[in-house]
Amino acid sequence: MKLASYNNGRRDGQLMLVSKDLSKTVAVPAIAHTMQELLDAWQLLQPQLSELYDALNDGLIDNAIDFDESKCLSPLPRAYQWADGSAYVNHVELVRKARGAQMPETFWTDPLVYQGGSDCFIAPKADIPLGSEEWGIDFESEIAIITDDVPMGVSTENAEKHIKLLMLVNDVSLRNLIPGELAKGFGFYQAKPSSSFSPVAVTPDELGARWEDSKVHLPLITHLNRELFGQPNAGVDMTFNFSQLVSHVAMTRPLGAGAIIGSGTISNYDRSAGSSCLAETRMLETIADGKPSTSFMKFGDRVRIEMLDDNNKTIFGSIDQQIVEYKA
Repeated sequence: MKLASYNNGRRDGQLMLVSKDLSKTVAVPAIAHTMQELLDAWQLLQPQLSELYDALNDGLIDNAIDFDESKCLSPLPRAYQWADGSAYVNHVELVRKARGAQMPETFWTDPLVYQGGSDCFIAPKADIPLGSEEWGIDFESEIAIITDDVPMGVSTENAEKHIKLLMLVNDVSLRNLIPGELAKGFGFYQAKPSSSFSPVAVTPDELGARWEDSKVHLPLITHLNRELFGQPNAGVDMTFNFSQLVSHVAMTRPLGAGAIIGSGTISNYDRSAGSSCLAETRMLETIADGKPSTSFMKFGDRVRIEMLDDNNKTIFGSIDQQIVEYKA
């Protein structure tokens, strides 16, 4: 299934069922009004939605309308939890080098996760308002999953069944604020403003054979100011898969339905694939030339994040956003 949340003027939006080709959509208030309502009763409601989804794809729903990505909020406009991992250790190595930090060997055996702000996600086509270019504005192109209720201590083997939906993420980072915050020992806060998610969230079965071993085996495509920036394959060089990330996050606490867990920035050792964030590119430039030549984002810059299927069709719709100056 494919699902979205339309902006209806309310905090949690209107749950929408979306056709496989993203051409048609329909509200399903008889089943659930919001994405969170659906996730709270997934086991009960999913079979009903699945039947409607088949009918929508077959053109049998009379009140279906054209799907419009610009009307979408993030699939979960707010969530009880947003925990972002760093599953691509190649990326971790490079960005830590960029700020002169060593990478402990445990990074290869134990996932790294930070807890982000989940009360005010930005819509996928909305501007990203920030107070200063001096903060070192960076995008991070990622994949995230949404879970149902996950029991504390769930094993990696049992974690995958709790992964109900997948979506794309722009996990904005303010690189020049990170070193000072991390030096205090408590982790990110000001350096991580609101994140954005793709217009559409999809069930894993929508990816077919491209969903294997709790990984998405497709390139994640990023354009910066309408020029291709990177297209690394999300299934390659992923040190920890999503089942491992779920198990890690749930080691000492249960996860409530609607918990979002991110992959971290997609990164390949094959440099020809490009990058999914500016910090990584800047570090590679520093290694090659002694200094970075790519600047961080400026007001007016635009980033687009998208994933295409084997037929070159968009799966999740696109995140397409401009950086703007925030004025109170």
